[in-house]
Amino acid sequence: MLKKCGMTSLDDLYSDVPKALQYDKPYDVPEAYTEEELRAQFNKAETPDSSTPLLGAGFYYHGAPAVCKNIISRSEFLTAYTPYQAEISQGTLQYIFEFQSMMTELTGMEVSNASMYDGTTATAEAMMMAVAAAKKRNRVLISATVNPIVRNVAKTYAWAHDVTLDVIPETKDGDTDLKALKKELEKDDVAGVIVATPNFYGILEDYSGVADLCHEHKALLIMNCIAGALPVIKSPGEWGADIAVGDGQSLGVPLNFGGPYVGFLCTSKKLIRKMPGRIVGATTDADGKRAFVLTLQAREQHIRREKATSNICSNQSLMALYVTTYLSAMGPKGMQRINDLCCDNAHRLADELCTLPGVSLAYPNRPFLNEFVIKFKDGIPSEFDGQFGYRLDDNRLLIYTHEDFTPDRSAEFVQILKFILSNDPEPKPKARKS
Repeated sequence: MLKKCGMTSLDDLYSDVPKALQYDKPYDVPEAYTEEELRAQFNKAETPDSSTPLLGAGFYYHGAPAVCKNIISRSEFLTAYTPYQAEISQGTLQYIFEFQSMMTELTGMEVSNASMYDGTTATAEAMMMAVAAAKKRNRVLISATVNPIVRNVAKTYAWAHDVTLDVIPETKDGDTDLKALKKELEKDDVAGVIVATPNFYGILEDYSGVADLCHEHKALLIMNCIAGALPVIKSPGEWGADIAVGDGQSLGVPLNFGGPYVGFLCTSKKLIRKMPGRIVGATTDADGKRAFVLTLQAREQHIRREKATSNICSNQSLMALYVTTYLSAMGPKGMQRINDLCCDNAHRLADELCTLPGVSLAYPNRPFLNEFVIKFKDGIPSEFDGQFGYRLDDNRLLIYTHEDFTPDRSAEFVQILKFILSNDPEPKPKARKS
């Protein structure tokens, strides 16, 4: 600002003010706050460190810039009507187009649809895409390391559409059993394979050669992804996947008692006509100006259910707008910074927890980003509930950390666990039969 005024210092700026009237003491200006800290300061209701949720398991807290809520609160975006009439829907069509562009960039795929209800139904729809593309095959494989909620929804879809859905077992290290996968693919009756990155245990699996193996046996590779991690991990496109799906909730969408969520589905150009939902394309109007329209959209999709590729096509895309605003505000550097903080916090907490007696990493030496599994030698303490993580069984706990889980909060959490472990009055739970 001084440069714009043609000045070099504050003294130049205040040169017209008599010295006797100038404030000559140090300014008592506090350090800058982040948006989250400032909000807590105004609300005077900062959450106690000990109550920070560490649940994760497919549902992730991330702070979001204030502009996200401001934009989606505008009345012109509050509609569930499909924007068929392009001449009066340019704003809606444009942000959907931007959402598609951003998702293809994150996933490394060629095309994206407008959005879907959530990541679970998007994965199930991808399963149906694989069956439709294979024509005479109706068997799909899904890894045991995919979120069980996703597996259950896919199972429901499979039952309703006469699709055989078989589970690929996991190894003792928490990875997909690639030997078992190869054995199943060699039967040459598989339409698609569904894997996860990161997987349900937070592990970043190595899928080298998996795409080639699937394609060798004429099966499609489907990757279920955590969107918030995509800016810093190897993308589905780089792994050679045919379809990338998942939930965009981890891109700043707040957790709110079960919603809202926003699924995404990206694929290659050769599968675009098998893709469910809407696709928005860019074109030019009668005056040669850039414009946006729905494209490759058959009317049967909406009015002849028995002929439709899918019946998921009425999502108003409000959360797609939220995600688009979030990614625009954060940018590549912001997303890198968020993931760096989350990763640092997770690894620090994991290291600190493993110093406690009877606590260890369930999958040591496996790479993870911001979610990991710890193992309790004598069983998970009875005082633990969802606040402290997600119970996988009587001995394993899945823990998630976010960018606001500071070193102080981490130390406090470890102290709480240390106290519980040394004072647990309840008998250790007996192992449940599988």
